Amino acid sequence: MTVSWIGALVGLALAIILILYRLNPVYALMLGAVVGAIVGGANLTQTVNIVVTGSQSVMGTVMRVLAAGVLAGVMMESGAANTIARAIVDGLGERFALLSLALSAMIITQVGVFIAVTVIILAPIALEVGERMHLSKLSLLVALSGGGKAGNIISPNPNTIAAAHGFNVELSQLMIADFIPAVFGLIVTVLLATLVKNKGEITSEKDLDKLSATDQNVLPSLKTALVAPIVAIVLLLINPIGNLLNISLLIKFQVDAMYILPFAGIVGALAMGHGKKLLSYCSAGMARMTDVVLILIGAGAIGGLITSSDLPSQVVGLVQHSGISGVFLAPIAGILMAAATASTSTGVILATGSFSKSILAFGVSPIGAAVMVHTGATVIDELPHGNYFHVTAASMHMSFKQRMQTIPYEALVGLTMTIVGTIMYGMILK
Repeated sequence: MTVSWIGALVGLALAIILILYRLNPVYALMLGAVVGAIVGGANLTQTVNIVVTGSQSVMGTVMRVLAAGVLAGVMMESGAANTIARAIVDGLGERFALLSLALSAMIITQVGVFIAVTVIILAPIALEVGERMHLSKLSLLVALSGGGKAGNIISPNPNTIAAAHGFNVELSQLMIADFIPAVFGLIVTVLLATLVKNKGEITSEKDLDKLSATDQNVLPSLKTALVAPIVAIVLLLINPIGNLLNISLLIKFQVDAMYILPFAGIVGALAMGHGKKLLSYCSAGMARMTDVVLILIGAGAIGGLITSSDLPSQVVGLVQHSGISGVFLAPIAGILMAAATASTSTGVILATGSFSKSILAFGVSPIGAAVMVHTGATVIDELPHGNYFHVTAASMHMSFKQRMQTIPYEALVGLTMTIVGTIMYGMILK
């Protein structure tokens, strides 16, 4: 059956309100799906089918996210991510402090570490640099968050996996397509962070954290820390490079990220001499992915509600009557859904599940649609009803008011990447 668009909006609004009232996002999304389906005219049996079908639609993404947990666990628990970050900061020096922090955040997130965890890893380093250079905490978080956003759209993280799966394109193909928008995002990040380096509270000695749990002396070497991400990137790029160069042997290399990411994690752990700790790394990675997986299931449930409703057709009709190019439906869907859930991954799931057919019907290519939805989801995904807002505020010792001040600058980074992605794949390369 087709649920009324009013029911879909009621369900989505209820989920957002419940999240704002600090109900677990999974329950909030599922409850919103149930209430929305009933309000939209479905009976109890039909409501169950809508929720179950929606949840089943994200299982492909869930399996790849769980597989990515091996790589994420190895990079975070071994200290490899910390090693890479410190090497970048030390290499560029204090003169380019904000660039080094933004670049570190970009690279650490790009190799498969969650953006929130990236900020946690880099926060002590950033505060230490900020205290020596007399930089504001606002500028430091803009650098970390903006760099993390740039890395997030070219990473094998859940949001990229969801965007690729939602439009049936290869993960590596999307990572490559997002590269230029990511570079622009990094440039704007550094410019904005520099602009506000003296604005707000200046970092002081009281903000410095104690030594991190991973002592500097037991961190892996840079060479071994780089093994896992290099293996992952090389294997992910083999097939796209083969297509580009028309090399038949490479073209036939059709290995899914579900195999590549855990394999890279295992190779990286062995290279660092941490083979005996591999099981604990896998457990830690799985634990970090559990919350993401549950939220994806909840997003799938409410995505099923929206998909089974006439809301997408109503939105398409509104776009057509407004005279706006249908191309813009892709970034708008990403922006709105990520803002509604304060999550890049959940926003991508909702946008692709609800609007993918409508977006493609406007003649947008699958890779172009994936890029525009994906970059759009980074614009206002840092709102207070999401975990990222609070985790990053705590990491940088910022009050609620101080953390709110960073949102416009973070949004400008995401908006820059969205504009670049839309111009490239919605206008030039369509």
